[in-house]
Amino acid sequence: MIVIKKTSHIHDYEGEDAVTTADRFRTAVNRRDLAALDDLFTEDIRFYSPVKFTPFEGKPMVRGLFRVLLRTFEDFRYVGDYTGTARTSADDTSADSAVLLFRARAGGREIHGIDLLHFDDDGRIKEFTVMVRPLSAVRALGEAVLAGLVADGLVPAPADR
Repeated sequence: MIVIKKTSHIHDYEGEDAVTTADRFRTAVNRRDLAALDDLFTEDIRFYSPVKFTPFEGKPMVRGLFRVLLRTFEDFRYVGDYTGTARTSADDTSADSAVLLFRARAGGREIHGIDLLHFDDDGRIKEFTVMVRPLSAVRALGEAVLAGLVADGLVPAPADR
């Protein structure tokens, strides 16, 4: 179950919290700053993609994936945000979370999507889920990201190509 509240200001958190981490994440993406992104991830981060059944796991793989994503998306922009708590996929525990709504283009397709970020107790991103629509954009994005991952040597080329 997800409990979400729309917030525009930081209210109920102490220290480095979910809202601050989400803001830092959004700024790093907008600046295409991979080093700043890397500082926000836990070592064992899990990234759930809309085009892959199993998650990408670990900071090195997720950092490489973001390198590809930042090259792939065109006109990427965040258009809204929500914070609250949600249960994680990995261990079904409740965690501070943020949902960042975005718009972008990839492969000539307009994309609407969300980034769902789950935070650990230190405020780092431990789980990241991306959901996008429409299906034609998911396909275009999947093809572009796969090509980037293969080009960067992060995954082998598919056997059917």
